[in-house]
Amino acid sequence: MPRDVPTGLVADRVAALNARYRHHSATAVLEHALKDDDLGQVALVSSFGAESVVLLHLVSVIAPETPVLFIDTKMLFAETLAYQRDLAEKLNLCDLRTISAAKSRVALEDPDNTLHQFNTDACCNVRKVEPLERALKEFDGWITGRKRYQGAGRAAVEFFENEGDMRIKVNPLAHWGREDIEDYMVNNRLPRHPLVAKGFPSIGCAPCTTAVKPGEDSRAGRWRNTEKVECGIHFINGKMVRIPLSNTENAA
Repeated sequence: MPRDVPTGLVADRVAALNARYRHHSATAVLEHALKDDDLGQVALVSSFGAESVVLLHLVSVIAPETPVLFIDTKMLFAETLAYQRDLAEKLNLCDLRTISAAKSRVALEDPDNTLHQFNTDACCNVRKVEPLERALKEFDGWITGRKRYQGAGRAAVEFFENEGDMRIKVNPLAHWGREDIEDYMVNNRLPRHPLVAKGFPSIGCAPCTTAVKPGEDSRAGRWRNTEKVECGIHFINGKMVRIPLSNTENAA
């Protein structure tokens, strides 16, 4: 049976949703917005990274039927893959979908697995952006763990964003601080990614992620010594984020 598709421009629906849920909490956004006709059908996209367990736990309690999409780039840390399996079992994720790049695309674009060494954007595009775009075609929106305190292009992130006039992005934890994340993990006795204790507060693919020194930004270890701050799956003003935003730009 074909799914019901929300009507109206994405930008108008985003504006309506942000106005409707502006003063709501993260749990209220998940409880009510996920059933809102202006949003439509959504999936949670999770990296199973350092802070992912908070949103995964919230969704597993509030809306356990929500599909969870996990992008396996085939370059993830072994610890991430083990953590993903552990959380899937512990949280009883009932619709977990692992997505990866087509083998033919990887063979064509990165036959010797060295693309990340000289073109990180191209590598992310093949291994993350393209697989996710295919997976999201059946959804009207997707849930992310983006938060304002993470800085760069995330400093003004709202609960709902217009992603390139294609679909809606939902950021339930947008207004949470680092202390809120920590308190939630402690209070709910949630297991932590094993690499966090080794100095990895933000975790991506193994070749492009390093430990962070005390006092550094939590995402300083992602694509270190480059201007890249996002893998490309996030859009701002309808465009993929490839480089840091100036102080005058906002996450829309």
